[in-house]
Parts: sequence; structure tokens; C-alpha cells
Amino acid sequence: MSDIYILYSNINWLIACLIFVSYILIDWLYAKYTLEVVSLRPGQSATIGSFMHFLLAFWVINYNDNWLYLFPLAIGSWIGTYYVIKYEKIKNK
Repeated sequence: MSDIYILYSNINWLIACLIFVSYILIDWLYAKYTLEVVSLRPGQSATIGSFMHFLLAFWVINYNDNWLYLFPLAIGSWIGTYYVIKYEKIKNK
């Protein structure tokens, strides 16, 4: 129990918020990447994929020291995917 308290007390809330927002963007990019691949658009797919992996690598370095950063990551990821799919459904009506 004391390990969790130590991790919690060491959370940088600015980093946690940046991870949250970044993973909304990363998951949005991932969903768009999938749509571009399915549409056979190589330039867009490659550009989105490389930017997405750059952001992923950057944040892996940050949350590697404290696994509690995975919570804003997971929530941001969920929101990113949800809104891309919701937007695509509206666009395709």
C-alpha cells in the first residue's frame, strides 16, 4: 500500500494532463490511420503512422517511471477512438 502512496505523491499533474490530451490525439490518429490504410492512401497513412509512433515513444519514456500515468493514457485513448468513430458515422450519413 505504501508503494501506491509513494507513486501517487510523485505524480506530476501537468504531465498527467498532457498524457491524457496526447492520448486523445494519438487514438484519434490511430483511428484515422486505420481509415487511411483501408482507403489505400499510402502518403496519408505513412504520415499519420510516423507521427503517431513518435508521440507514443515520447510518452512511454514519461510514464515508464510511474504506472499511475497509465490511467490518463487509457481514458484519453478511449475518448480519441470514440469521437473519431462518432464523427465518421455522422460524416457518412
